[in-house]
Amino acid sequence: MVLNKIKTMGELVMFRHTIFALPFALVAMLAAARGIPPADKFFWIMVAMIGARNGANALNRIVDREIDAKNPRTAGRHIPRKEVKTWEAALLTAVCFALLAVAAYMLDPLCLKLLPVALFIFFIYNYSKRFTWLSHMILGAALGGAPVGAWIAIRGVIELPVLVMAAAVTLWVAGFDIIYATQDIEFDRKEGLHSVPARFGLDAALRIAAAFHLISVAMMFSLVYFMDMGIIYVIGMVITGGLFLYEHRIISPDNLEKVKIASYNVNELVGVVFLIFGSLDVLYRFVF
Repeated sequence: MVLNKIKTMGELVMFRHTIFALPFALVAMLAAARGIPPADKFFWIMVAMIGARNGANALNRIVDREIDAKNPRTAGRHIPRKEVKTWEAALLTAVCFALLAVAAYMLDPLCLKLLPVALFIFFIYNYSKRFTWLSHMILGAALGGAPVGAWIAIRGVIELPVLVMAAAVTLWVAGFDIIYATQDIEFDRKEGLHSVPARFGLDAALRIAAAFHLISVAMMFSLVYFMDMGIIYVIGMVITGGLFLYEHRIISPDNLEKVKIASYNVNELVGVVFLIFGSLDVLYRFVF
């Protein structure tokens, strides 16, 4: 019973999608520490990531429960089909954000001071598609905060290199979220919801997503300069560029059959590649 509920809650918040932000937080942590950080820092950064990611997703499921129930694509989610009660999701949200707050307190005073900013971004994103097509960028900013938080946890300051990484993450996430939103163009227009595809149309939306990803990978490459990354990292970014190219080749305005592969599966690989090659690069140069 308990294990089933835990499994259900994990499905509710799509726990596996932690792979989108976590790699960038971990690489930022290693780069800031110039190697392996103290064990307590690593532990609390992981707690913060788990709390932030799952709290934000649980909140999203609560805020969007009525919209999800109307949309045939999302009507099968846990709250609309009453597999998870709203109060249960609210309790999960509170627990996760409490974990985030404790972690921020344990990590660095600046982390704690910036906690309200992070929470504000989480909250505003969940309502943003009701009033602006920039909701994709707000989601990107929410995930882009992950490496910034990890960097502050180690160094206690915000510095340009991690802001470049955060911008790369923001555009990367916004790009694949735009692709994902192409599934709901007609529904969004009917319900008065805002998104880049609903506002600008399918052709323009895919071009915007491609432009975001082009700028994003360029920013990732620029970390060779800003974070003094080496050849191992460069190899990883070449692979990442190939993944972006593949992502945009398997979809078109005339064929969205592989939109879920393009928006989620490929980008999960982007996160894995960034984690492996970014981590190995830092560890090779500063530890091994």
